[in-house]
Amino acid sequence: MYCIQNYKNDWIVATFVQNNIAMMQNQPKLVLVPTPIGNLEDMTIRGIRILKEADVILCEDTRTSSVLLRHYEISKPLQSYHAFNEHKAVEGIINKIKSGVKIALITDAGTPAISDPGFLIVRECLKNEVEVECLPGATAFVPALVKSGLPSDVFVFEGFLPVKKGRQTKFKQIVTENRTMVFYESPYRLVKTLEEMAIYLGAERQASVSRELTKKFEETANGTLAELALHFKKKEVKGEIVLIVAGNG
Repeated sequence: MYCIQNYKNDWIVATFVQNNIAMMQNQPKLVLVPTPIGNLEDMTIRGIRILKEADVILCEDTRTSSVLLRHYEISKPLQSYHAFNEHKAVEGIINKIKSGVKIALITDAGTPAISDPGFLIVRECLKNEVEVECLPGATAFVPALVKSGLPSDVFVFEGFLPVKKGRQTKFKQIVTENRTMVFYESPYRLVKTLEEMAIYLGAERQASVSRELTKKFEETANGTLAELALHFKKKEVKGEIVLIVAGNG
């Protein structure tokens, strides 16, 4: 009798847990799906499944995302969601999620909300008690930081530097930063940024530049800010740039 009772109790608990999991999986939510930063093989199995199960996929540029989706034979309605329309679109998207529409968010490359659209809709979903799930996956700065050889136990992600207004102020602010600093930069501004950093942070400050990560012509150059500025001044710089700079001291 004791064994039978225990078996019944275990069965009840297991059924309860399974039912709760099923209910949680069916709850309306927004799912953020990282996409490859260059190499299509870096898409995760789970990410592919989520996109195939979605009713609508929000994407930064439908033309760019279509290449990825065709590669994995994913045919779903796409909706443009980018920096220029997110404020107008977010309310309608949240209403769709609440009505039961399965929505996934991707960007052109990498993890949504990391120097890409995503922060606003995540914030508004949480305000409206809509669950948000973010899958782990590709993010450009992580491999760049790891292979830079600079301290990665403590670091600060700065994203893109201001192009004009606030640029000099930002340089002055980071002069005393002790943590390793991570920046994204345009290939067209890389040399200028390195030269300006050499002035503000010191020409001998150690740094690392990674470009075209995960692609055929991937390159990582390590050295001082002055050395890196000279190196990239001699060549045509292409591809997305991740700049890692050592902290002060």
